[in-house]
Amino acid sequence: MTNFLPSDLKGHRDMDLLELRGQLDEIDAKIVELYERRMEICGRVADYKIETGKKVFDKEREEEKLKTVRSLTHNAFNAHGVQELFEQIMSMSRKMQYAKLVEAGALGRLPFIGVDELETGKARVVFQGAEGAYSHMAMLRYFGEQVNSFHVDTFREAMTSIEEGGADFAVLPIENSTAGTVSEIYDLLVEFENYIVGEQILKIEHCLLGLPGTEISQIRTVYAHPQSLMQSARYLGAHEDWKQISLKNNAFAARKVSGEGDRTQAAIASEQAAKIYGLDILERGINQSETNSTRFIIVTNQKIFRKDAGKISICLEVPHESGSLYHMLSHFIYNNLSMTKIESRPIEDRNWEYRFFIDFEGNLADSAVKNALRGLRDEARNMKILGNY
Repeated sequence: MTNFLPSDLKGHRDMDLLELRGQLDEIDAKIVELYERRMEICGRVADYKIETGKKVFDKEREEEKLKTVRSLTHNAFNAHGVQELFEQIMSMSRKMQYAKLVEAGALGRLPFIGVDELETGKARVVFQGAEGAYSHMAMLRYFGEQVNSFHVDTFREAMTSIEEGGADFAVLPIENSTAGTVSEIYDLLVEFENYIVGEQILKIEHCLLGLPGTEISQIRTVYAHPQSLMQSARYLGAHEDWKQISLKNNAFAARKVSGEGDRTQAAIASEQAAKIYGLDILERGINQSETNSTRFIIVTNQKIFRKDAGKISICLEVPHESGSLYHMLSHFIYNNLSMTKIESRPIEDRNWEYRFFIDFEGNLADSAVKNALRGLRDEARNMKILGNY
């Protein structure tokens, strides 16, 4: 049986609700008025800090303030809520102060120089692997067929080459659309004082390569980079009797098969590698994703960026505290910057603490970008600009 409230009782409750909402509206209006008064005073604080050169972020003062406002509440739920509220209010205050620093020209110059073009004409370029590697193909796509280049065996050697001046640029894979990030590259970007100045996206099509005249039925062992084996797992799964052996680079795999002359061996590599090492393509497109692509970065030892660059990469560490990452990311929201990627890596010798790698849209000459980076530099730990490209 359905119960209905008498119309007079229902009307009374509606009136109570309207009255309560009216009271909330009055309180909210007062909160807005007080918030604007507070921000006006914070503006004067910012003026003082500009004149005296004081830092915007005062961690001790903010911790003291949070402790005080928590003590004014009457239960644990409200104490937690008031802390969150004031953390956000103080965060907005800091962002306003950073903006005033930008307007006053007190932000200081970022240690990067804008250039119209990268000097690639006579550049010497290093890549990891060998001729026919995807890194080699990405280099040719970015720098042209006549590029002056050489190759090394490891990513670390490539980074060392540009740091020491043996090469002007390095081409390194940083992310694959199927297998994910190349974590070693992220770690090397932190370790070395080298910077990203460009990127090249290359569509990946893995081919199964063998000696001329080889039949697939003869294959017993397949060589490839671990990611290529993973990207071709579905195809390889249909050949369970094949032994899979990882090498540092697919071009190394093709070179090995070519040099050893064993028809039971095959390599996973590119069509270009087949041409270079005189191998037959036994099967094309063995990677399961038809849209498989790898993003390569162009790295140099100079702190430069193209004036038309539109993406920035940074890394930073945050305190191991509740909400710390949220507060860092709020700098992108407040400055209307679009974050396109975030990745984390463990920090060496600090268990369960992480370094975050962030990509976002922008140019180092933009005031909004300067504002966000100033806030992040003050509030994060070990913030580093990895490049603008």
